[in-house]
Amino acid sequence: MLMGGRTREAKIHYMDGTFRLLATGDHVRCAVTGTIIPLEELRYWSVARQEAYVDAAASLEGERRAGAI
Repeated sequence: MLMGGRTREAKIHYMDGTFRLLATGDHVRCAVTGTIIPLEELRYWSVARQEAYVDAAASLEGERRAGAI
């Protein structure tokens, strides 16, 4: 039987312009909001902090929290 919803959080190594799966999964969580981000929708992340962000606003907040801006 197929289960609805997300199955497992992926472990990812974030690089410039791409990322590499370290452990299989179908989503990651936003470091700022905790929102589930399906891998096919992942567009924002920090290479320096190895964090994912749900959108540009969350990415900006991540930068602020880190003191980068």
